[in-house]
Amino acid sequence: MLYRWFQDITFAYPEALSLLLIVPILAVWYYGNIQKRQGSMLVTTTHFLTEIRTFKTWFRNFPFILRCLALACLIVALARPQHKFTEQQTEGEGIDIVLCFDISGSMTEKDFLPNRLEASKEVAQAFVNERQGDRIGVVIFSRQSFTLCPITTDKTTVLSQISNIRSGYLEEEGTAIGSGLATSVDRLKDQKTKTRIIILLTDGVDFGGLIPPDIAKEMAKFYKIKVYTIGVGSDKEIDEQVQTPFGNMRNKKKLEFNEDLLKNIAAETGGQYFHAADIDALKKVYGSINKLEKSRIKITSYERFTEEFLPWLVVALALLVIETLLRYTVFKKFP
Repeated sequence: MLYRWFQDITFAYPEALSLLLIVPILAVWYYGNIQKRQGSMLVTTTHFLTEIRTFKTWFRNFPFILRCLALACLIVALARPQHKFTEQQTEGEGIDIVLCFDISGSMTEKDFLPNRLEASKEVAQAFVNERQGDRIGVVIFSRQSFTLCPITTDKTTVLSQISNIRSGYLEEEGTAIGSGLATSVDRLKDQKTKTRIIILLTDGVDFGGLIPPDIAKEMAKFYKIKVYTIGVGSDKEIDEQVQTPFGNMRNKKKLEFNEDLLKNIAAETGGQYFHAADIDALKKVYGSINKLEKSRIKITSYERFTEEFLPWLVVALALLVIETLLRYTVFKKFP
């Protein structure tokens, strides 16, 4: 508990904490001179006193310990511990963004490492971290579409939801680009911000759905929502393990990829189309979108401090009072 308290505390005069070195120095001095402060008297024999132990002998150093603790608390109070609060005031207008992810089976192809979907998630998270003051939502689609995260300024929630995306999250397999785009438009159409964009990330192989891509595109145009499309993947062939009656065999498989649909959606809605054939290209794509869509946001930070020295001062005074009472009552010495 004390450790967590110190994590949230700053000190107005941190150099005063160096005085805490006095405490161990006092302890060394005290125990080095403890024999000089013991009373003594001459008796003919002391063998019968060897086993005598009383409350006072066991705790005779307790007042000194209390005094050291009181001194340590006074030094901490002298350093003026303060609780720091940072407040931010946002001026201007951000951008409303929906990240629309294709999570169909084709997004698990391994022309990206570890696969298209995992690479896309990683780069999208970096993009979210760079957007200051924007509201971001997440939509996923295969044959169906689903709003995974409503539009929010809570980056932690957005990043968590992106991290949880898995292929097959939606039961029906397929790729309905129109449905994913339409759901994204629906999340943005009632927002009052001037700039609203969708970043549609897919391999571009559409297998239909309840809403055709052309209809979804017209919806985006009607609500003046720009769509940036990212075609993930390449036309190269990869080796695929195929189970046959004769055992596992390697087979050449041509990865499916259709750019025409994505180019058309971007051009018709005022966005841009990007092709990412590997993860480095994908990072550059998000970097380009980040530059194209700037938020007009001014964030002013204010720091507020509350003094926390008083509890330390009270504890120090209480320890001194207890130490004084014990020294002149229970542990009182007679010459």
